[in-house]
Amino acid sequence: MTVTEPKPTRSLASLHRQTFAALANTNFRRYISGQSLSLIGTWMQSIAQSWLVLQLTGSGTAIGLVVALQTVPMLLLGPYGGVIADRVDKRRLMVVLQSLMGVQALVLGLLTITGTVQMWHIYLLAVALGLNQCFESPARQSFMLEMVGPRDLRNAVSLQSVLVNVARAVGPAVAGLIIATGGLGLCFMLNAVSFVAVVVSLLCLDVSKLEPSPPAKRERGQLRAGIAYVRRTPALAVPLVMMALIGCLTYEFQVVLPVVAEHTFHAGADSYGFLTAAMGAGAVVGGLAMATWGRTGNKALVVTATAFGVVMTVAALAPSLGTMIAAMVLVGAVSVAYTATTNSTLQLEADPSMRGRVMALWAVAFMGSTAIGGPVAGWVSQTFGGRAGLALGAVTCFVAAAVATLVLRRVRERRPELVEEIITAD
Repeated sequence: MTVTEPKPTRSLASLHRQTFAALANTNFRRYISGQSLSLIGTWMQSIAQSWLVLQLTGSGTAIGLVVALQTVPMLLLGPYGGVIADRVDKRRLMVVLQSLMGVQALVLGLLTITGTVQMWHIYLLAVALGLNQCFESPARQSFMLEMVGPRDLRNAVSLQSVLVNVARAVGPAVAGLIIATGGLGLCFMLNAVSFVAVVVSLLCLDVSKLEPSPPAKRERGQLRAGIAYVRRTPALAVPLVMMALIGCLTYEFQVVLPVVAEHTFHAGADSYGFLTAAMGAGAVVGGLAMATWGRTGNKALVVTATAFGVVMTVAALAPSLGTMIAAMVLVGAVSVAYTATTNSTLQLEADPSMRGRVMALWAVAFMGSTAIGGPVAGWVSQTFGGRAGLALGAVTCFVAAAVATLVLRRVRERRPELVEEIITAD
């Protein structure tokens, strides 16, 4: 799909409009307002859950296991979630699934507040949340294009990433204060309440202004057809392989950072919150830059993955907590640039009838791979220290960039007619 990029401009007013172009869409404004509260709650729960597991077990490996259980359903069932997303009304599906996610947070909150929570409760609820996410994520990702259209898609994805990372900056800081004053259970309860906002925003969308993709007919072999489509389309296969590698071992911050805070720098939950918040603050800057000047395509992904590896290396070598916090700002900026570039590239290149399945594979690569990478990163951090967990992520970025470069070179040699399509997906 060819999308005309906005022309660069020096006018501040025009620059502002270019940066926030998707907000001119009424439905997107309603959607993003509901997401803002929900995402803050989600980050609060993430911080509280990791700290709760660490209190109950004292083990970084246990944190990795919880994250793995939450992502195993995505790894196993995520592609089928994409099939469902291509068949049904995505907005209605999201309303149901977001409501169930609120129930999961409520149950965890009640168990924690009453002092009855045990590790098997956390394991079970992690699996339940993962089952929900493997159907909700592909619907939500592919719904974005139906809401804003192809021209504003990259801008909308980047702004969504900004929002996620504003929440990453705000949520952990708030979580640290709430944990210190009201306890872990209150974080879960507030997250349950926050899902009301996103459900209401979805119900208030003007459906007449949506541009839904034609629903796929129920046929046998739809999952295999989606996978075969990606395999024969290098402009989709390369970003997915890169995301599978990086998503598996680099984006394991909720596993690695608690160990960095407690064991490397001998600090508490507040320092863990500051590390995560610093990463979120950097991601806000990176997301705004992507919304204004970002590009799509595999060449941009190779460059961004390499930069990701560089800043992860800087973080792994940080000599003090203050330096580490500064390094996490850089990590946040580059990480959101990489995620937004991958997401936009895949959505713009995917055929509308296949978009749900393609984005389901993206979710598997990004989140489902954590089922493998979470325990690995947890074990590496627990055994060799938090710096080793960060270094593992850095090496993975360099490997992903090298693999993509080799694949693109081979395609250039064997199928030169596809070079322009693959390298410049925009």
